[in-house]
Amino acid sequence: MHTSPSIFERIQAALTFFTRLPLGSPKVSAEAYRHVVPLWPLMGWLTGGLMAGIYVLSRLAGLDAGVAVVLALAGRVMLTGALHEDGLADFCDGFGGRDRSRTLEIMKDSHIGTYGVLGLVIYFLLISRLLTALVQGGMSPLMFIAVDAVCKFLSSTIIWFLPYVRREEEAKNRLIYAHTTAGEKLLSLVLGFLPIVLILTLTPHPSPLISNSSFLIPNSTPSPLTLLLSFCASALCCAGLFGLMHRRLGGYTGDCCGATFLLTELTFYFMLSCLL
Repeated sequence: MHTSPSIFERIQAALTFFTRLPLGSPKVSAEAYRHVVPLWPLMGWLTGGLMAGIYVLSRLAGLDAGVAVVLALAGRVMLTGALHEDGLADFCDGFGGRDRSRTLEIMKDSHIGTYGVLGLVIYFLLISRLLTALVQGGMSPLMFIAVDAVCKFLSSTIIWFLPYVRREEEAKNRLIYAHTTAGEKLLSLVLGFLPIVLILTLTPHPSPLISNSSFLIPNSTPSPLTLLLSFCASALCCAGLFGLMHRRLGGYTGDCCGATFLLTELTFYFMLSCLL
C-alpha cells in the first residue's frame, strides 16, 4: 500500500519534474511523482510568470515587442528543459505514422524526424506572431500567466479520460501517473482558473475587447466573454486531441501531455486574436 505524499512533497516533485530549477537532490518519493499532474497548473504560474517578467524587462530595455516575445518563449523553454516542446515534436512524428504500434515506436525514439521539426517550426512561428500582435494591441503580459495555467489545467484532464498506454517499465520516465481523486481534480481546477479570476478582479470594468493602455499596466485584459470563448475553443481542441489519441493509441503517453498543452495554448491565443 502506497503512503500518500504530503502537499509539500508533491510540490517538490512537480518542481523537479516540470522545471529545471537547481533544487539539488530533494528527497521525493516515487509516489509523489505519480501525483504531480494535478499540480501542473501551479507550474503554469511559474512558467507564465517568467514569460511575463522577461517580456516586461525586455521592453523596459527598449527591445521591440516581437523580440521580447521570443525571449519570453525562450526563457520558458529553458526553465522547462523543452519538456513540452519535446512532447510536441514526438507527437507530430508519431502521429505521422500509420498504425498504433508504429506510432508508439516512433514516439519512444529520442531522435526527431521531419514532422517533428516542421511541427516545432510552425508552432513557434504561430505563437510568436500571435503573442506579438496581442501585446502590441495592449494585452497585459499578466495574461501569459493566466493562459499558461488554464491550458495546463485543460491538459491535465488527459488522465481523467484516457489510460496510459505503456507499461511502467516502458515509459520514458519509468512513471505512470496515478488516477486523480475528486479533491485533486478540484485543486487542479482552482489552480488553473485562479490567475484569470484574479486578473479580472483587478479589472472591475474591462472594455468589451481590450484596452490600449501601456504594456506595463496590468489591467489591460480581455473581457470575460472574450476569455470564455477562447477557453471554449481550447477545450474543443483538447477534446479533439483526446479523441485522436483514443482512436490511434487507445490512451495517452507522456509526449501527448506536452503536445496537448502547447496546442491548447496556441488555440487559446489564436481565438483571442481572432476575437480582438
